[in-house]
Amino acid sequence: MIRFTFPDIVRGLVSGLFWTVGLSLIAFLGGGLAGFAILMARLSRNRIVSRAASLYIEFFQGAPLLMQLFLVFFGFSLLGFNISPLATAASVLTLYAGAYLGEIWRGSVESLPRGQWEAAESLALGRWAQLRLVILPQALRISIPPTVGFSVQLVKGTAVTSIIGFLEITKAGTMIANATYRPLMVYGLAALGYFLLCFPLSLAARRLERRFHAPADKR
Repeated sequence: MIRFTFPDIVRGLVSGLFWTVGLSLIAFLGGGLAGFAILMARLSRNRIVSRAASLYIEFFQGAPLLMQLFLVFFGFSLLGFNISPLATAASVLTLYAGAYLGEIWRGSVESLPRGQWEAAESLALGRWAQLRLVILPQALRISIPPTVGFSVQLVKGTAVTSIIGFLEITKAGTMIANATYRPLMVYGLAALGYFLLCFPLSLAARRLERRFHAPADKR
């Protein structure tokens, strides 16, 4: 029987934590690109494009994340394609993040007074120029706090990927707990790892919200 010392357990969990951070970054950056595309589609005057973006958001927000992982992981296998747990987790979480970020950013754009659009139109700016020069810079300020807040949800969402065998901190904790018969200690340390990741992000989101919304409250 292999004996695991406390440093061995910590090293195993830190390795899982590394993959949790890496997967979160991949999903957040990829989701940011997908979210921007969804934002542009939702703001499009083409009703077909806008409706397609709405259906995308409704699916990825409405279907459980675990079900989305199963559909991709097992669906591709049934079609004869071998897809790794990392590729599955990264692709699904990217699409998942894109749906939420796109909707967060759309809400930020639509929260601006209609007068901002009218002022941009009075300058004879085209639709894209209105967005790029007038609307999006203001919406960016509003969207930063909820965007940072969503990153916390995304980090915690990576735990679900352990079901398909991706070796993040939850999966590492399960393997170590089964080997050491110390589930309370192992999962306690895993929870501490999530706390060390999520608490600074939550704190940053609250501070950014106070910083960016305070001037608006004073006007």
